Amino acid sequence: MADQENKPQQKQINIELDENMAEGTYSNLAIINHSVSEFVVDFISIMPGRPKAKVRSRIILTPQHAKKFLKALGENVQRFEQAHGAIKDYDQPQIPLNFGPTGEA
Repeated sequence: MADQENKPQQKQINIELDENMAEGTYSNLAIINHSVSEFVVDFISIMPGRPKAKVRSRIILTPQHAKKFLKALGENVQRFEQAHGAIKDYDQPQIPLNFGPTGEA
């Protein structure tokens, strides 16, 4: 009983997901940049033979949240591979990217 009294109570968060967001956005390329205070992840959908692609979603994370995301994604990939087998990492040619001038946020 003493153990339960010493544990902090977890608060529940009510998360809403509207219909448009629930459909998701397809991405087959992610570009990650960072500054001292944030990580910026751009999710892109690039189609073969097309010289142009658009950023479909941009997520900005604090360094602490980026590290938590990395850990959570790694754990989920590991569980997926345990259930479905290893994910094959195909060698693909490097895609030259041109985003213009770069800088820090």
